[in-house]
Amino acid sequence: MQLFERSAVPNGAAYSLDMSDWTADADAATARAAAAFLAWSQMVPVERAAHLRAMAERLGSRRQDFVDVCATEVGASESWTLFNVNLACQVLRHAATLTPLLEDKVTRNDEAGTSSIVRRQATGVVLGIVPWNAPIVLGVRAIASPLICGNTVIMKGSEFCPRTHELLVEVLNSADLPEGVLNCVIGEAHNTSKIVSHLISHPSVRRINFTGSTRVGRDVAVEAARHFKPAVLELSGKAPLIVLADADLEAAVEAACFGAYFNQGQVCMSTEWIVVVDAIADQFVSLLARRVSQIKAADPAGDDAELGPMISTDAVMRVRGLIDDAIEKGASLLAGGESEGVVMQPVLLDRIASNMRIFSEESFGPVASVLRVTDAEEAISLVNGSRFGLSAAVFSEDMDQAHAIADRLECGIVQINGPTVHDDPAMPFGGMKDSGYGRFGGESAIEAFTELRWIATHDTGRTPPL
Repeated sequence: MQLFERSAVPNGAAYSLDMSDWTADADAATARAAAAFLAWSQMVPVERAAHLRAMAERLGSRRQDFVDVCATEVGASESWTLFNVNLACQVLRHAATLTPLLEDKVTRNDEAGTSSIVRRQATGVVLGIVPWNAPIVLGVRAIASPLICGNTVIMKGSEFCPRTHELLVEVLNSADLPEGVLNCVIGEAHNTSKIVSHLISHPSVRRINFTGSTRVGRDVAVEAARHFKPAVLELSGKAPLIVLADADLEAAVEAACFGAYFNQGQVCMSTEWIVVVDAIADQFVSLLARRVSQIKAADPAGDDAELGPMISTDAVMRVRGLIDDAIEKGASLLAGGESEGVVMQPVLLDRIASNMRIFSEESFGPVASVLRVTDAEEAISLVNGSRFGLSAAVFSEDMDQAHAIADRLECGIVQINGPTVHDDPAMPFGGMKDSGYGRFGGESAIEAFTELRWIATHDTGRTPPL
């Protein structure tokens, strides 16, 4: 597998910042976006929507190209890449439906003698900082809502998948997008933090969105705050799946496997904790261990398997360290753990305790950890004790009980009888606590990427005396 393999810049659509004067190239991308802003922001929203629908068509027509490049760069399986492309197309099409939310709201106050317009107005250039793990859908999510709002966009692509992100921008721009509306910059790893800081500080950049780790997100938040620029931050997670005594155990097993191991667990919503009540723990864990042992990982370039490799040998070593620490402190390894290079077989650990690193650290790998609890109250307390709060799931046949638990969980997203890895472009997506703030998706995205303005017209002769 060739990580960090570089390619030529396609059609001038992206800037690969691997030269000494990277500031000039970042500034060039920003200047292009700023120059395009006036015409794009004044375009009728339904015309912008037509561009987004055309972008979805172009993206959908290039599925195989993305399957090939993602397998090479990040070891993505075909199923994961197609999941990315299909969901990204949904994101674009949904964003195109949001135009009614951009219409002015007009009110009249006869007592004050004023007529008022409440207006959602484009902000300027939006910087979207995009990770490697879901490179297509997260790349599209970073740009779709800003574009429909009338902003122009700089997508800061990942140095782990430059060809994927360059191809994405090339394909989207090929839908007759006006020059400069969508731009991409990608730097070498050692320059990434400098590039991001430079772009955030640029006067033309008015909004930032970032998807990635809490560690880096904290730096982005500080830099954005330094320049009084709002940011949407979708950060790390430690997603729990709670299995209650009355749950459909077979369905919970499938959801746990999908949530924990899809894309090798390298998803912010990946199921990391499987919280099971004691009454059914032995039965559930037995079923889960049997199912996990059937899932295989391999390099998608040469083998047919459900899972692909991890992003790097460093990632494998980090996850191996978490597993070894847990086993040394009393956890049981029920399945998997074998690794060869960047390929690691899916891991199931049982009897995790709070003194283990894997209890509190995001693994971001193909690992699921079983925590046994006495009842729902202990499960809620355990989940809410985590510093993360992105996604969670609850399995129960009692809907009243499931919804009551969902209401109490300190997580931005809760799935009932479904996997923690699930997205709907129309729904607000984001976390609580160390999992970030702000929301992608639907009406919340309109709020994030527009300025809300009030324009009042006063009746003549109604100015009050001094």
